[in-house]
Amino acid sequence: MEVIEVFGYASALAIGISLGLIGGGGSILAVPVLAYLFSVNEKVATAYSLFIVGTSALFGGLKQHFKGLVDWRTAIVFGIPAIIGVTIIRYYVVPALPDIFFTVSDFNFTRRMAMFGLFATLMIPAAFSMLEERKEKTGDIQYNYPLILAEGLIVGAITGMIGAGGGFLIIPALVILANVEMKVAVATSLIIIALKSLLGFFLGDALTMEIDWPFLTIFTSLSLVGIFIGSYLGNFVNGNKLKKGFGYFIFVMAIFIFYMEFFIQQ
Repeated sequence: MEVIEVFGYASALAIGISLGLIGGGGSILAVPVLAYLFSVNEKVATAYSLFIVGTSALFGGLKQHFKGLVDWRTAIVFGIPAIIGVTIIRYYVVPALPDIFFTVSDFNFTRRMAMFGLFATLMIPAAFSMLEERKEKTGDIQYNYPLILAEGLIVGAITGMIGAGGGFLIIPALVILANVEMKVAVATSLIIIALKSLLGFFLGDALTMEIDWPFLTIFTSLSLVGIFIGSYLGNFVNGNKLKKGFGYFIFVMAIFIFYMEFFIQQ
């Protein structure tokens, strides 16, 4: 095993630790770890990330369920259109994307640039969501069904393209469109992320590409072990400070991805 692969597996563990410590955000690093440390292409990186993100979110979501924080009705109402969106993107759209979108002089705008460029762009609002203070919201849950369905489809489509969970989009949507209390929105978003990511993977990627199950199982297992470690360390560490630090780190990672894809790759 090469040194860079050892570092990659260590990063898988670190992803889980960050999830255990701060309750989210770590899965967004799965795509760059897979792409730059294991040298998998953009289709495989985003596909594997869906499985890793979905499995991690399922673990976290069930943990929140036993605490009584998951609103399953909201998860289903929002989750169904999200599942449809991610499945359509992974089964029909991603396999049909051309290797090169267009060429200007000597510059080729590739599928990889499009997918990773969108991913890096959306890392910025994800970082902001980790830096801002979350305000509690009270009141009865009220559903704006047309907007929830539209938001679910959009979030699902975005998840399908970039391979990340999209919690930074789901949580505000639940709070604004359904008047869900913040802590319930955070817990419920984990179930939504798990459902749409795992079903999108199994109904899309698992049917259209060959999956390296041994590798994916090892990577995901290390992330889950990291969650246990992070949950334990959370008893001794200030989670809010770590969360803000991680938010700044995501900013740096977004810049790094832009640099790698639009300058180095060319």
